[in-house]
Amino acid sequence: MFGKKSATVWGKYDTVLCDLDGVIYEGTDAIVNSVETINNFISQEIPVGYVTNNSSRKPETIAEQLLGFGIVTAPENVIGSAKTGVDILATLIPSGSKVLVLGGEGLRSRVIEAGFELVKSSDDKPAGVIQGFDPSVAWTDLAEASYSIANGAKWVATNQDWTIPREKGIAPGNGTLVSAVHTAVGQLPIVAGKPEPAIYKTAVDHFGAKQALFVGDRIDTDIRGANRAGIDSVLVMTGISTRKEVLGVKKEDRPTYIVATMAELLTEYDLPKKTKRGYACKDAEVELLGNKVVVTHGDPKSMGALRAACAVIYGSETPIYGLDVEPALYE
Repeated sequence: MFGKKSATVWGKYDTVLCDLDGVIYEGTDAIVNSVETINNFISQEIPVGYVTNNSSRKPETIAEQLLGFGIVTAPENVIGSAKTGVDILATLIPSGSKVLVLGGEGLRSRVIEAGFELVKSSDDKPAGVIQGFDPSVAWTDLAEASYSIANGAKWVATNQDWTIPREKGIAPGNGTLVSAVHTAVGQLPIVAGKPEPAIYKTAVDHFGAKQALFVGDRIDTDIRGANRAGIDSVLVMTGISTRKEVLGVKKEDRPTYIVATMAELLTEYDLPKKTKRGYACKDAEVELLGNKVVVTHGDPKSMGALRAACAVIYGSETPIYGLDVEPALYE
């Protein structure tokens, strides 16, 4: 499918798995350097997959959108949480059962493909409820789902992303809608998408990857999930997570690499190097002086400073709340 697969990223990774929102695009707009970087990988016959928590659209629709940006891919290379969610639901209820769907066309089509019967009301006594993001979900939909779950329906959510990047800014994501139902029913759903490892395994198996690299913009889903799945990760600073968040992140959520844009995947990655009192990276140096994390050389806003500061903080015996971090590193 992918030729010889002889090329690698940073001499190590034979497959690149990418989140979509905040990495490749924001709404209808492509993110800077993303298209050029992906096409460079494709030209080198490095497989590229797209792992998304967005279940509202079919893989064919997403592939068409990517084509509109200039990225050619097959729909099967889009690994969505809708399929994983329906697969989970199929283990909880009998085949052919009635299912109430909160979500878009992509999720509904997966439910139908699995042989379930779609219903819209709790009066139909659905055996399952599956909930995914869709801008058209209304209060009445949330209410019907709540009634159904209270009556014993099994509940699966495709994801719990609290926010989603759009053209105008950051908007509420599926997690806010899941939380509304949770408040009403007093229980939590089984979650299919990131940060749960199942969706990563599906992607790795699809490509036959021996050493995959995952690129995401969210620490709480993309990076945490990659870590749980045992996959090295890249946090790209074009979406949700901020400099302040990555500086203070817990050990289990730390990315393997941090880049400003996707374009840095095409050049050699500069790792922080240990100095007498801290770390240096690129043209910046950051030191730990007592409990103060201070930039002693270079631009505090640079990627070198961010990587060096992360190395200092991650390696410190003092937890982040006991450190005085120079504000210029994260403001």
